[in-house]
Amino acid sequence: MNHLAYLDAGSGSLIVQAVVGGIAGVAVAAKLYWRRLVSRFRRQPTDQS
Repeated sequence: MNHLAYLDAGSGSLIVQAVVGGIAGVAVAAKLYWRRLVSRFRRQPTDQS
């Protein structure tokens, strides 16, 4: 069986763009969830008047 595949410059660019976009999306989601997680364990300031 002979499988032939052709990727032109547009296809390669689309693949790279999808990978970079996916990484950026994961980074933003991780940042948001990290802040939410850290805020649960952070000490709350106490009022001492």
